[in-house]
Amino acid sequence: MKNILYTLRKEKGLTQEKVAQYLNTVHSSYNRMENNDVERISSDYLIKLAKLYNVSVDYLLGQEQIKKEKGISIPVLGIIPAGIPIEAIEDIIDYEEIPQEMAKTGEFFGLKVKGDSMAPRIQNGDVVIVRKQDNCETGDVCVVMVNGFDATLKQVKKDYNGITLVPFNDEYRSMFYSNKDIQELPVRILGKVVELRGKF
Repeated sequence: MKNILYTLRKEKGLTQEKVAQYLNTVHSSYNRMENNDVERISSDYLIKLAKLYNVSVDYLLGQEQIKKEKGISIPVLGIIPAGIPIEAIEDIIDYEEIPQEMAKTGEFFGLKVKGDSMAPRIQNGDVVIVRKQDNCETGDVCVVMVNGFDATLKQVKKDYNGITLVPFNDEYRSMFYSNKDIQELPVRILGKVVELRGKF
């Protein structure tokens, strides 16, 4: 019990005095609980402590382990160029895990970056986690499909005349597409980058 109460208290950043106040008891009494110097802890205290630390009473008594929420695996679909648009390969080459809470907010996939046009922020070989969506805000980094089959990774800047796909690397030039280009080529947003996972 001592290690469990001590560990949970430290993880939450609380002092013994604060926990004692929460239990409506004196510091010395809680100190004895944490050091296992009492024969038993009352059920009222156990219930309050379980609520404070968001665990079960059984866990406090050492009868249960905290179950960590298992993540959701998403496919890494081929390679997304971070330079001049080239054909995007959609073969599954790997899997990445995302939290369940994130997975509940949409459909996600990973893409491996090829090229250095988004350096230094996004490097060749990194994996980006992308939420599927067909629109974005100006300034978002997105996967954009051009000509129906060429995909690229760029920051999207919007204005009344069209969109500009902007690289982070100054050695590359931005690519502007008019509203007419967007309709006729077409130019289509496939998803927004929500997370970068650097690879070494």
